[in-house]
Amino acid sequence: MLGALFIGTMLAVANVKYHPPVDYQITLAGNFGEPRPNHFHGGLDIKTDNVEGKHIYTIGDGYVSRLTVGIDGFGNAVYVTHPEGYTSIYCHLKKFSPKLERMVHRTGKRGEQIDIHFTPLDFPVAQGQLIAISGNTGHSTGPHLHLEIHDTRTWDMMDPLDFLSPFVNDSVAPKAHSVMACPVAGEGSFNGGSNKQTFGFSSNHIEQELTAWGKVGFALWADDYMQNVYNHYGIRETILMVDDKQVFRSDVHRIPVFSNRQVNAWGDYHHWLHNKTWYMRSFIPEGVTLPILQADENNGYVLFCEERPYQFTYILRDFMGNESRYTFTVTGKKCPVAPLSASRCNVRYDRLSLISLPGMQLTIPAGMVEEGLAVVPKVDEGSVSKRYTFSQQPCPLFGWAELSIAIPQGVDTSRLYIDSGGHDMGGVCRDGWITTRIRELGASYELKLKD
Repeated sequence: MLGALFIGTMLAVANVKYHPPVDYQITLAGNFGEPRPNHFHGGLDIKTDNVEGKHIYTIGDGYVSRLTVGIDGFGNAVYVTHPEGYTSIYCHLKKFSPKLERMVHRTGKRGEQIDIHFTPLDFPVAQGQLIAISGNTGHSTGPHLHLEIHDTRTWDMMDPLDFLSPFVNDSVAPKAHSVMACPVAGEGSFNGGSNKQTFGFSSNHIEQELTAWGKVGFALWADDYMQNVYNHYGIRETILMVDDKQVFRSDVHRIPVFSNRQVNAWGDYHHWLHNKTWYMRSFIPEGVTLPILQADENNGYVLFCEERPYQFTYILRDFMGNESRYTFTVTGKKCPVAPLSASRCNVRYDRLSLISLPGMQLTIPAGMVEEGLAVVPKVDEGSVSKRYTFSQQPCPLFGWAELSIAIPQGVDTSRLYIDSGGHDMGGVCRDGWITTRIRELGASYELKLKD
C-alpha cells in the first residue's frame, strides 16, 4: 500500500510542469534536504550573482495566498498556492511587486512583522508573472532566492528540483569522503574496538583491512556537486548494499515538517557539533520515523555472525541520476564484545516519560527521542529557584517537552519567567507552578524575574 502511494505521488509530481522563478540559468547555493542542526534545508537556494534586484516570477498559475515580513527567518516572503495541490514560497526578497506593495499599504499594517492572508480572488497570478525583487532580508548570509514548495494539504516539504530539473544543468556525480563504523554498544565490535571509527575514501575503494563482529551500523559523509560552482550539496539518494543485498536506502524528496528535528538522529549530531561534518546514518534507530528512510529487517544494521568477507557498496545519486559507487570489504572475525554498562533508560521513544524532583517536573511525550535516554537531572543553586539540567551534553528532542518549576513563596509572578542560559522561555503561572515548553535537555533552566 505504501509503495503504491509513493509511486502515485511521484507520478503526480512528474506530471506538474512549473516555470523557473528567475529569467536566467539556475545555479544553486544550496539544495533541498541538506542536513542542518535541528532541521533539513527546506528548499533551494538559487544564486542571484551575489546581488539584489533580480526579478522573481511565480513558477505556476495560482494565487498569492500569504505575504509575510519577518516571519520564520524568511525576511520578505510571498506564498503562491497552485491548483495542482502545491504552495510555493519565495523568500529573502528585497521588495514585492508594485501591486502587492499597494495591497500591503491598503491593509495599513506596519512594523517588524507582517502576516497577511489573501483569498483566491484577491491576487490571482499566471505562470511567469513578476511577483517580487530578490534581496537579502531575514536569516540570509548573502543575496539569493530561497524557494520552497510544500504540499498544500499536508504542508510536507517537497524537493523543488522534482518540478524544476529541466532548468538546471548538472552532470557531476556525488562524492563520498569517508565512512563511519558504529558498533552497537554491548552488541558489536569493529576492528576489535567498541568506539565509532572513520575511514576515508582516497579513491572509490578502501583498501584497508577491516574486521567486525556482532551488530554494527554504518554512516557516510558525502556531498553532491554541480559544474562551474564551488558549492556542495546534500545527497538526494543513498543506497547501501551488503553482499548484493540492499540493507538501506534514503531518498530525500518529501519531508514532513513535524519530522524536521529528526535530522539530528539520521545524521550523527554529536559528531557534527565537534567536527562540523555530517555523517548520515545508513541504519534507522528505533524512534526515527522519517519516511525518506527505508531499511531491511535489521533496520540497516549489519550482523557479522560468520567468519567471512562481507562486500559493501554505497551507491550515491543526485536528482539528475548522476551516480557514483564506493566499495570496501569487512571481514567477520570473532572477538569479545564489551558488555554494556548498566544504565536505566527513563526516557523512551515509545511512551510518555516523567522526570520529577521536589519543585520540578518534566514531561516528555512519546516520539521525542531516537531510542532510550538515561536522564539524571543535575540541580544547582539559581537566583530565584534551583537550576536544572537534564543532560551533560547537547541533547535536542524531536519536539516539545513540558517543564514545570515550583514558584517560591512571595515571588512576584507578574515578573516571573523560566530562563535558559540567558534566553527568556516565558511560562504560564498556575496553582503554584510556572510551566513552559522546552526541546533541549542539555540546556539549564531556572526561574528569574524581569527587570
